[in-house]
Amino acid sequence: MSQWHFSIDGNQVGPMDDASARQFAAGNPQAFCWRPGFSNWQLVSATAELLAAPVAATAGLAPPPGRPRVADEIDFEIRGEDLQYVEVELDPGESAVAEAGSMMYKDSIIEMHTIFGDGSGQDAGAGFMDKLIGAGKRVLTGESLFTTVFTHEGHAGKAHVAFAAPFPGTILALKLSEYNHRLICQKDSFLAAAKGVQIGIHFQRKILTGLFGGEGFIMQKLEGDGWVFIHFGGKLYERDLKAGEVLHVDTGCLAAITETVDYDIMQAGGIKSMLFGGEGLFFARLQGPGHVWLQSLPFSRLAGRMLTAAPQRGGSRGEGSVLGGLGDLFGDSR
Repeated sequence: MSQWHFSIDGNQVGPMDDASARQFAAGNPQAFCWRPGFSNWQLVSATAELLAAPVAATAGLAPPPGRPRVADEIDFEIRGEDLQYVEVELDPGESAVAEAGSMMYKDSIIEMHTIFGDGSGQDAGAGFMDKLIGAGKRVLTGESLFTTVFTHEGHAGKAHVAFAAPFPGTILALKLSEYNHRLICQKDSFLAAAKGVQIGIHFQRKILTGLFGGEGFIMQKLEGDGWVFIHFGGKLYERDLKAGEVLHVDTGCLAAITETVDYDIMQAGGIKSMLFGGEGLFFARLQGPGHVWLQSLPFSRLAGRMLTAAPQRGGSRGEGSVLGGLGDLFGDSR
């Protein structure tokens, strides 16, 4: 009689005998299983032993520590300076997921499939309504209903696919297993990831923080253990906050935080500072412990400057013209 152990949603269950293990597996095909003799955790639905005849008894051993690996182990390289892209290297059978429309190029042996949801594979076997709710969460965080999965369909060699940033800034590569398997970041920042990473939503529990916290009531939550690539505006500043250490940040410059950081807002000085200081009504108040990432140029700030500089009635604005707006009367070709 074997001693089976299962891992579901990060929690271990077991040990179980063969009969109990088969009964558990029948109701949890997307869980991971292990028994003495296995080198690592494996997916229940891919374990024929749980669906076939009993196996020989091997007891007395403990399952490997930690949680089973979910995400593919990919290699990558970030290229460029201000207009960056990330090139991902895939082995046969490996996959990467990306936001729809972010692909720059790919080798011909890589197959591209557009699917409904986040492409992590964690919702396999879920019903239509569950998938619809999951996709709706992505829309709330500024992402598309659909995700594109790029898979190396060959049997040997390496293949490459690249994903480009949507505007000038910095692509940040993070391995979620090094940050307690979870990261909270601004909306619409996800670019690509190893297959197995889940993209969800994070609700701000405090109403004022949600209303005036720059990114609003909803932020993006990335979960898993693999590599994820997120894009921010301008240059990035990292800070590791100690327990109780507080940092005041412009709400638009907050890029990402680990889940241990306490995120709140505070009034930006007195009435005069709030009205004429140019820094807005509120600051973000970040309290450690935890890690924070800040961006130097939020896209909203860049878009606002472009909108202000744009001519209000078509044509072009002569920036060096002494006449200013009057010069447009002579230069108007309409």
